[in-house]
Amino acid sequence: MATITPEIKEFIENNLGWISTVSKDGELDLGPKMSLFVLDDNHIAYHERTAGQAYQNLKDGSPLVIAFANLAEKKGYRFRGNVVLHVDDDIYAAQVKVAEEKGTKKPAVIPVLEVTEIQDLASGANAGKTIAKD
Repeated sequence: MATITPEIKEFIENNLGWISTVSKDGELDLGPKMSLFVLDDNHIAYHERTAGQAYQNLKDGSPLVIAFANLAEKKGYRFRGNVVLHVDDDIYAAQVKVAEEKGTKKPAVIPVLEVTEIQDLASGANAGKTIAKD
């Protein structure tokens, strides 16, 4: 697994992230997820509340790619890895409690990305370059 550094964790906490999945028919789905968070040094997760197309794609085996960017700083990161959908387990229960405390909708599932690759999305020569890989 690739390690999410303290600097990258802070960036994630302070910027909007986007997820990308692919349908069985090859149609890309891209959208922001305001609930994205760092679960630990090797995992990023979010509350899947809409249970829409992205969730269906993940259930169908789609890869999950997560990206965060800050236009003013011209900086960002992309995360690749393996996704596990958590329902009826300790991770799910803990996040349902978080949703209740925040007054947000109960998640249908908690997708967790085990990060195996981190790519630099900063403007310039290193854009898209891998900075950490399993």
